Formats: sequence, C-alpha cells, structure tokens
Amino acid sequence: MSTRCTRRDLLRLTGSGLGMVGLSKLLADQSGASPLAAKPPHFPAKAKHVIHLFLNGAPSQVDSFDYKPELTKHHGKPYPGGNLRTERKTGSLMRSPFEFSPSGESGIPISEIFPRLGSVIDKCLVINSMHTDVPFHEPSLFMFNCGQRIAGHPSYGSWLTYGLGTENQDLPGFVVMCPGLPVVGPQLWTSAYLPGAYQGAYVRNTELEPEKLVPFLRNRSRSRAAQREQMDLLGRLNAIHLGRDGPAPQLEATIHSMEVAFRMQAEATDAFDIRKESEKTRERYGDSEFARGCLIARRLVERGVRVVQVYYGNMQPWDTHEDIQRMRTLAAKSDGAMAALIQDLEASGLLGETIVLIGGEFGRTPTVEVAGVTKLHAGRDHNNHGFSVVVAGGGFRRGVRYGATDEFGFKAVEKRVHVRDLHATMLHQMGLDHERLTYRHSGRDFRLTDVEGEVIQALLA
Repeated sequence: MSTRCTRRDLLRLTGSGLGMVGLSKLLADQSGASPLAAKPPHFPAKAKHVIHLFLNGAPSQVDSFDYKPELTKHHGKPYPGGNLRTERKTGSLMRSPFEFSPSGESGIPISEIFPRLGSVIDKCLVINSMHTDVPFHEPSLFMFNCGQRIAGHPSYGSWLTYGLGTENQDLPGFVVMCPGLPVVGPQLWTSAYLPGAYQGAYVRNTELEPEKLVPFLRNRSRSRAAQREQMDLLGRLNAIHLGRDGPAPQLEATIHSMEVAFRMQAEATDAFDIRKESEKTRERYGDSEFARGCLIARRLVERGVRVVQVYYGNMQPWDTHEDIQRMRTLAAKSDGAMAALIQDLEASGLLGETIVLIGGEFGRTPTVEVAGVTKLHAGRDHNNHGFSVVVAGGGFRRGVRYGATDEFGFKAVEKRVHVRDLHATMLHQMGLDHERLTYRHSGRDFRLTDVEGEVIQALLA
C-alpha cells in the first residue's frame, strides 16, 4: 500500500483533526451541566421563584386597589386641568360602581369585588404609584414582560433563568400558562437573543388531564430506555454537525428542548395533575382556567420551577372600554384563586421565597370613555399615567400601601414606580444586580432594564 500523502490529503487530515478538537469539547459539554443548571446569584437572595398572575387587558385601579372617594364627590364633573392624553377620548369623572372597605389589620381599602384577596391583604404590598410609557396594549405588554416597548428582547423570565438557572432539571425553568394567547402572544415569553434554552415553555391550560394539557407528553411506541438510546445518538450526530458548521442557536435550543421533554415524561404528569389535590383545595381555588393555572403554578414552584406566568385569558379580557361592571365577573373568576395561592404558599413556608405579582400592563382612566367605538358609555380608557399592582412574598413589605396617584387616580404623583424600577427590584430580591445581568448582542451589552431602572428599597422589608 502506498504511503504517499498529497497536499490535499494533508489539508483534509489536518482539517479533520482540528474539527475533532472542537467536537471533543462539544461532546464533553453535552455530558456536563445543563444551561438551566442552578447558578449562584450575584449576592444572597431573598427570593427564589416568581409567580406572575397577569390580568391582561389592564384592570382599573380606581375600581380595585386605589380607593378614591373624590371620584364619588365629583362624579360627572370635568377632570381639573383637562384630561391627560390616553388612547381614546374620555369625558367627565366617573365614580366607581363598587364599594370599598378597609381590609385586614392594615386597613387597606379594597374593592368589594376582591373580598378574598382583601382577606389576605396583610400579606401583600399594594403599589399605587405604578406608571409606564404609552397607553397601548402591545408596547405596554412588551414593557411589562421584556423591559422594552418593542419586540425582539428577552422576557424577564428568560433573563431570570439565564442568570440563575432552575432547581429542577426535569421541568422547564420558565412556564407560561394561558388558555389561548394574549395580545402579541409568544413574543411575550421569548428568549430573543439569549440562548433558546431560556425561552418560556407555553402550556395551553384548557384541559384537566396532564397528557392533554401537555400534548405528546409520553412516547407510547418506545420504552424510556429506547428513547434514551435515540437521544444519545441524536446528541452525537448533532455534536458532529455543530463541530463541523459552528454554533447554531436554533439547533442547540431544539436539542435542549428534546432533553427536557424526555425528562418531563415522569415529572410533568405529577406536577400538572391538580386531581391529586384534595377536593376542598380545588374548591378554594375555583374551576376557571385561571384558577386551575394558579393551582398548577403553586405545584410547579413547589417542585423548583423558577418562573411561572399565568395569564387570565385570551387576548385582553380586562379591557373594559364599554362597561366597568364587567370587572365584577372577571374578579369573581380570579379573586378566590389568587387568595388561595397566597394562603397556601404562606402555609408551606414558600411565600417568603416566592414573589407573587398581580396586575395588568397599565391601568384605566377615572374618566368615562366617550369615543364613538363604544355602544355603552360606562367604561374607562387605557391609562399609563398611574395604576396599581399587588406584590406578596419574596421579601417585599406586607400590609402596606406604597405611593399614590392624584386625588382622582389618574396620575402617579407620590413615590412613583416605573415598570423598570419594579423589574430592578424583583431582580434584586432574586439576588441579581440588574446592571450586571447583561448579554452581549449585536455589538453591545443588553439588560432587562435597558439603561434605566432603580431598586426601590422602600418596597422591601
């Protein structure tokens, strides 16, 4: 046999050798830590998990958590100084159709449509001075979820799992539940330019049985051992491909998703099965899709999932342009579940390390909407100038109202809190410095809070 080696052979052999060097690293990485392996925070954390109960469509603050008796006194009169700019034309001041009463030992006034949430208000912080940039759903949803008004940036759930990983490698680190899709949809839980492993796992929570809730959860044609062999073979083939062609974020995200899906076959059937809860517990939460989502959120956090978002419903159910009375029906399907979640987390000791955030993307005007698109003029327009959120657990203060809007509830005027401030403060409680949690992309370092955001220490216990 000839031992002659041409220049072409030399180049081929040398190239293969270099490729195998890269491939060996990729194969070693495959057997190493998962991208979602738990990571140390920047400093000791007060909280480990986030549950966000998103009342998408934007509930009215002056009909829920921001009591304004002046609205009743001045009902039907113009807003002093002229109405602030919002999405649509509004008219005179309109009183709330709901009664408010002091709740808990703290005496925080809460609307009658949230009696059970009022019963646990001593465990909560009510922020009455929130504000955001614009009075439109899409940019405000992006702001609340991704810290920016435009698409193309990672959600805060992705930032958190990127920074901290998650405690349970057999479940996704970031789970999003909605019976359909909110306005904008999957871009609200995207990982964008972060690695795909940090994207939210969407669950359409319309079913009760786990295997219907999470489609194709089990592979009924292959044993777990056979599936493991398939996964290992695919892993080796994919590593060869990556070693030859270089980094491929979409492929790497797919590989990770397949691995998580394989491991979920055992864990998810238990975590998502609320039938394992007692009948009394299920009754406390209620039987709406949102209520079941709250119960699943508790079960996921108990199993180490880092971030869970529960959207109230499809599109924007809290968008009450025509008739604010709709909030009574909406609240009836969510009030008990939100209270039960807080109670259960407190009873298990998890509330101290779990941030529970309740609210929408902005608020609503204290003035009546009079735009021509409405048939009934008994509703309120969008309001980015001032609104409320409720926060429980995670080292936030309890039984306190923070900040204030003006006497009619239109604009935040005292101790104002921007959405980016809230993000910075939540990250702080999770042990992350919002200015240090960055990712290099397109020639610059990006972060959740952009170049703004301040940790509001007065919100913290």
